Amino acid sequence: MSDIKTVGVIGAGQMGSGIAQTCASGGYQVILHDVDVGQLEQAKAAIAQSLARRVEKGLATQADADAALGRIRFEGDLAMMKEAQLVIEAATEHEPTKKAVFAAVTPHLAEGAILASNTSSISITRLASATDRPARFIGLHFMKPAPVMRLVEIIRGIATDQATYDAAAAFAESLGKTVTDAEDFPAFIVNRILVPMINEAIYTLYEGVGTVQSIDTALKLGANHPMGPLELADFMGLDTVLAIMNVLYDGLADSKYRPCPLLVKYVEAGWLGRKTGRGFYDYRGETPVPTR
Repeated sequence: MSDIKTVGVIGAGQMGSGIAQTCASGGYQVILHDVDVGQLEQAKAAIAQSLARRVEKGLATQADADAALGRIRFEGDLAMMKEAQLVIEAATEHEPTKKAVFAAVTPHLAEGAILASNTSSISITRLASATDRPARFIGLHFMKPAPVMRLVEIIRGIATDQATYDAAAAFAESLGKTVTDAEDFPAFIVNRILVPMINEAIYTLYEGVGTVQSIDTALKLGANHPMGPLELADFMGLDTVLAIMNVLYDGLADSKYRPCPLLVKYVEAGWLGRKTGRGFYDYRGETPVPTR
């Protein structure tokens, strides 16, 4: 871990931006890459806003926030990943997209650099096999939002060596995170348990057992969950929820993981949750309103 000074993050969406902020706040130099220059500009604004909120809440000083933002380079040139000792891929939860990212970045990596994926469900062994460094490839699954959530799941592929695991675990802990080890099975630990629960909540809505509001209220007050499952699905992104359910369904061949048809319809409609303004709630007004 002491050899990691610069961290590369590929993908400047919500997860990538959050990971970049977390690493920068932890004292690391960060190179945040995206092919979309506009997305990089949005990421810079989002990170600045997130850091400002931490200052307002007394969780950081203005000097800390300024220093963290100053450690992040917003870079459109993937070749700059040659400077990083650890590169974390945070592209969309779509295996061909991730493999394309690895194919593009691999020629630029330093010989000893560790390559990690933030995948929330896809086989680390399979992703590693698409690279030139399966021994130095690992899963580092940050929870969303990365600056707030305290857990990082670490997943070893079949070829991941012990030195890579040790470096990745020490790195995550240096960010103030708690590490949990997960075996390389579909969706690992958190999403293996969480996402089927969300899918079951969507079935409960689909079958008319409860409304959006009654389902979320029931789980918040009846199970002491900070968010209702449908609210959480919107926060995660319904496309991500569907992608994880498909990985579980395809990987485990068990009908209990079949995605709810209503979830499929929402994704087909482009109603993906908070990021598109509509999901199980409509976020376009002052307060979210259920869409069913």
